[in-house]
Amino acid sequence: MPDGTGDSLKLGHRISVVGSTGSGKTTTGKRLANILGVPFVELDALQWEANWTVAQDDIFRERIESAISGDRWVIDGNYSRMQPIVWRRADTVVWIDYSLQTIFRQLLRRTLRRLITQEELWAGNTEGWRIAFASKDSLFVWLFTTYWRRRRRYAKASVSPEYSHIEFFRLTSPSKTLEWLNGLECDSRSAPAAATAKRCYS
Repeated sequence: MPDGTGDSLKLGHRISVVGSTGSGKTTTGKRLANILGVPFVELDALQWEANWTVAQDDIFRERIESAISGDRWVIDGNYSRMQPIVWRRADTVVWIDYSLQTIFRQLLRRTLRRLITQEELWAGNTEGWRIAFASKDSLFVWLFTTYWRRRRRYAKASVSPEYSHIEFFRLTSPSKTLEWLNGLECDSRSAPAAATAKRCYS
């Protein structure tokens, strides 16, 4: 499985970005979509409704199918029950596979930022202190209960004949992800000036 750092990295047109809670799927997916000039879809935005209400599965499924009906897109999120719908059309999976310690630090910083700023998320929802740190629904609880299971699942999927139509790329650290995205951004430019070349390759 490519590690995402090769100079000749070539992506498909329909890309699924996956990884543990707090790994940076949305940040990576948004920048990737911007570099490629394609629509970005966040599964969380299709799943969550006002007051942290979960969309019914049939509605969630319809939203996903509509969002990925085009020929080019980047979509982020796990949702194992909906993964077959996405991966049936995807030709590329970008798997963000950082260490548990790295993801925990990222999740802690993100959670504190959202709590302090009351950043509006999907359908007007915001995170609260109790749910964030003192609830069975805490993302920290979710991270520790799903991290290893998801790693095994994506490692297995990457070599499964069922997904032979998909090219998997595994990113193992934030620095490698940044290097990879910067490389893609440089490759997407048709006329690199001296300043651009310095930014891209220094």
